[in-house]
Amino acid sequence: MPDDADAPEPEGGEPGASRGVFPPPALVAIVGRTNSGKTTFIEKLLPELLALGLRVGAVKHDAHRFEIDREGKDSWRLGRAGALAYAISSADKLAYVARLDRELTLPEIVGRFFGGFDLVVAEGYKRSAPNVIEVFRVAAGYEAPVLGPGDWFALVTDAPIEHPRRFGLEDAREVAALIAASLEALRRY
Repeated sequence: MPDDADAPEPEGGEPGASRGVFPPPALVAIVGRTNSGKTTFIEKLLPELLALGLRVGAVKHDAHRFEIDREGKDSWRLGRAGALAYAISSADKLAYVARLDRELTLPEIVGRFFGGFDLVVAEGYKRSAPNVIEVFRVAAGYEAPVLGPGDWFALVTDAPIEHPRRFGLEDAREVAALIAASLEALRRY
């Protein structure tokens, strides 16, 4: 249960809807090597966090260039024509696309777009995220996790690695409970 449960509900999940009114969201990044099961674990974790009553947002890091819009579509054409920022909006979704002079840090993204959320779960940012949960799966073929024990908020693995907050690959409910109990600590970044 969020520790600000008596606070009024923000309007929907609009980016920045409640900036300055609520405490910053807690932030945790799920990290790991390629094919370690990060996305699969997040898919299991998100419903568990929502079941605890948390308002959860997500950020996916892409170390490569990506195109979220489809070539030839009107919104793509607006960006191609020179708009520095544009939005694609429908009755049930909003996507905001902006050109950047530099990559934003994860805390900058959270601060700009996730006001009013209790928690943001990021995938990636293994070298820069302030609170990380590493997913390390032996079957992925790696000999060791990408980070060390002192870098982890928690570890999700099928390997016999000692850590005070070690969970199995199917322990999404338990990880969600740990995150929910640690919201204040996870707001420090």
